[in-house]
Amino acid sequence: MVAAPITVVLADDHAAMRSVVRRGLEAGGCRVVGEAATADEAVELVTGHRPDVALLDIHMPGNGIRAAEAISRAVPTTAIVMLTQSREDDDLFDSLRAGAAGYLLKDAAPQSLADTLRGVLAGEAAMPPALVARILDEFRGPARRRFGRGSAAASRLSTREWEVMDLLRRGDSTDEVAARLFLSPTTVRVHVSSVLRKLSVTDRASAFRLLEE
Repeated sequence: MVAAPITVVLADDHAAMRSVVRRGLEAGGCRVVGEAATADEAVELVTGHRPDVALLDIHMPGNGIRAAEAISRAVPTTAIVMLTQSREDDDLFDSLRAGAAGYLLKDAAPQSLADTLRGVLAGEAAMPPALVARILDEFRGPARRRFGRGSAAASRLSTREWEVMDLLRRGDSTDEVAARLFLSPTTVRVHVSSVLRKLSVTDRASAFRLLEE
């Protein structure tokens, strides 16, 4: 017996991207049952069609992560996979918290998408190796960190800002933090400046004290 094709709702605000992805999915044996350009449209289509997979862009109008949260609540049988250009930790972790079972980058080969979605439905993780490493660091981290994520000050920071400050607090130099997090030294300094502004302090030592409370 021939297996039924995987049904997919595809959501991205760029029509050209949807066309490329659709061709890749259909060439791999999937059936796209609906296309959306906004988060609200995606939720409506998934609720109506109840596809096997919802393939969502993050930064479409209405926000793909918000769509993922709504879909996860309304149609828990639909697997949610983000398809995005974003390599930002905040987007990655917020997507997983919203219920996404996969996080794919748009530079992936379209012809590989169908097999990737089959893997997701079989219980496999769908994520580039570099992003898997970030998740492992996030879960391994608390045992070695010197200040907690639960402080009022820490709650104001993005995941990346907190990582930068944590490493600096441990004694790493700006260059060492940059190398460890695959950033440029300039980007590290920008994150530090953002932290000082958010915490209303003028130096790193004061920021560290707030984050330790």
